[in-house]
Amino acid sequence: MAIRARQTRTGRARPPLLCLIVLLLVFATDGVADTPAPPIILIEVRGVINPMTANYVQRSLTHAQRRGAGLVVLTLDTPGGLESAMREVVQHLLDSPVPVVVYVAPQGARATSAGLFILLASHISAMAPATHVGAAHPVALGVEPDEVQTAKAVSDAAALARSIAMRRDRNPQWAESAVRDNLSLTAADAQAQGVADVIAADLDALLATLDGLSVTVGTQTVTLATVDAPLERLPMNLAEQLMHVISNPNIAYLLLSLGMLFLLAEIGEPGLGLGAAGSIIAFVLAFLALGSLPVNWAGLALLGAGVALFVIGLLTDTELIVTLAGFVPFVLGSLLLFAPFTPVSPAAPDVRVSPWLIGGMSALLLLITLGVLRAVVKAARLPPQSGAQRLVGYRGVALTDLAPAGQVKVDLQPWSATTVAGEVHAGEPIVVVGVAGVRLQVRRADDATDEGGR
Repeated sequence: MAIRARQTRTGRARPPLLCLIVLLLVFATDGVADTPAPPIILIEVRGVINPMTANYVQRSLTHAQRRGAGLVVLTLDTPGGLESAMREVVQHLLDSPVPVVVYVAPQGARATSAGLFILLASHISAMAPATHVGAAHPVALGVEPDEVQTAKAVSDAAALARSIAMRRDRNPQWAESAVRDNLSLTAADAQAQGVADVIAADLDALLATLDGLSVTVGTQTVTLATVDAPLERLPMNLAEQLMHVISNPNIAYLLLSLGMLFLLAEIGEPGLGLGAAGSIIAFVLAFLALGSLPVNWAGLALLGAGVALFVIGLLTDTELIVTLAGFVPFVLGSLLLFAPFTPVSPAAPDVRVSPWLIGGMSALLLLITLGVLRAVVKAARLPPQSGAQRLVGYRGVALTDLAPAGQVKVDLQPWSATTVAGEVHAGEPIVVVGVAGVRLQVRRADDATDEGGR
């Protein structure tokens, strides 16, 4: 009786236990169904490929891995860039633990030179209609290229393009031809040639096409879930954005020209420091930008020679002749600034400064220097009592150290001045002995010969 009763109680306890198991399975299934899809990280690369681009791509891929992202979409529109930066980006894409789609967009965008290599290195290559890819042959601007250098550059770039295409199961023959024969493809042709995997008009269409697609990442096969996945945009930080803006050849040239203008302003009015500060800032930004562009250093030297002649014209008695002479190397240097004399990397973009900007900056520089010289000539033609010549023989005081240039105070007014006989320290008395260009010529007034001066 006791055993039978125990069995009866045990049998009666089974239905609640089965119900509990069923409920747990239902809740577990619901929990799995409600698990959100991994996020999709959206990044954007536009303009010249430079070290900041490589840093941005690396930072984005690291962020995507930490977030457990299911996909990274890199929207690309570039004319090319620095070869070292391009190779860094390619390495980051090939080693990425997260699937990466490189999407050439919007319509009208391009992936030329360095952009070709980046597109080939992606797990999935996508293009919008009316975009193109290719044109990666090394070029030489300005002179006939050296055959040996050209052959080396072409072979190296062709081997890289072919190896990347083979790694991603794309068309290696066309990738090599894009370098050797400078070929380009539209989006439709790129898909037909096995270069582009997907053509999508916009991001929504792209994500809809990718949903459920299997991608090999390393040794694993990953199935993409993109329809309901949350999107997270990861823009460039301020430093990366600044670098991209100034890497535009027009902006780089503008910064270089402004640095020269500020330098002339500082030389014309020494002691203020505003022109020097502006010149230093402009030159630092300009040379940061030039480091990401194919620069002809002969052109840069011609620009410097032109400015040197402008400075000489301001500080000597040969103002007009030297200023006009400086205008010629400045214009030539501007035209040659981004025209290298040797074959450049296929990753390098075909960049040039707008002729309108060159003309505008050259005219502005010439007008400023001629305006100063006109004031000098006008003052020289006035009677001594009305121009700077009237100050010859006047006494004053040095406002800054003159070694040899600085500022003095004569006749209750500040003047730019240079010393003609030794250094003069701030606060020491001076006497004006002449006028050269826009500056007074002075010396220390500490002997008996200066007692008659005013």
